[in-house]
Amino acid sequence: MAKKKALGRGLGALIDDAEREKLEEKVEANLEISIDAIELNPFQPRTRFDETALDELASSIGKLGVVQPLTVRESEGDNKYQLIAGERRLKAARKAGLKTVPAYVRTADDQAMLELALVENIQREDLDSIEIAISYQRLIEECQLTQEKLSERVGKQRSTVTNYLRLLKLPAEIQLGIRDKQLTMGHARTLISIEDEKQQIKVYYRIIDEGLSVRKTEEIVRKLQINDLKDPDKNKKKDQLNKDYEDLSGHLSKILKSDVQFRINDKGKGKIVIPFNNTDQMEDILGILDKLNS
Repeated sequence: MAKKKALGRGLGALIDDAEREKLEEKVEANLEISIDAIELNPFQPRTRFDETALDELASSIGKLGVVQPLTVRESEGDNKYQLIAGERRLKAARKAGLKTVPAYVRTADDQAMLELALVENIQREDLDSIEIAISYQRLIEECQLTQEKLSERVGKQRSTVTNYLRLLKLPAEIQLGIRDKQLTMGHARTLISIEDEKQQIKVYYRIIDEGLSVRKTEEIVRKLQINDLKDPDKNKKKDQLNKDYEDLSGHLSKILKSDVQFRINDKGKGKIVIPFNNTDQMEDILGILDKLNS
């Protein structure tokens, strides 16, 4: 029996036989290409690159060169190429001062570019959870896949794909916390089970401020849901209270020229948070508070 190519479950399922033949019509191994001739992949799902890790890779590349060739396709114009995979290596090679890099040249249309870029990063776990969720959503929308087909192509269980996609329903504030690794997937899945967005954000800040474990977060959410069932009028009271704090927050935000936030627990205790972007804004806020005090 012929030995199957070790493409990996996702990539092997991603490209069917006909498409694989198309992609392999033109492949040149170890072709040295000028770095300046390579354009970035417009379909790249990855938006963040750790600078420390890039510096370490650049140091390694400076000593050993680029060990794993990049993958590119020919672009319009003479000797111009568009990156398919390997942006991290390309950035590190530039940092290391290289003028050329080894690369494979493949034939790929825009859809293949998108799929290859998304799946490569997903399989290598180079993306944070939100980037993975966005990648899944793009594959569904731009490649017209169902969740079932998507799970087959990326080699993940249907439930895993669904859990990632559900992250995109969370408020932007919480999504940013996930990207910044302030929350785990376990925390995020628990927050998704909360229907009220303001309550989601409230529990989110408790997780950060109190360093709550996933189990403790689950206990808090269960209690919230039980209390809501016991007191159906509680949500109305909460809504009015939230409206009052929202109005006050908006009033203070205008005065202090900052997004003032209230964080209050069920017992009425809490804190007022006045964020600032730099020391100049902090001094402006302190100046306003001094004037108010006087």
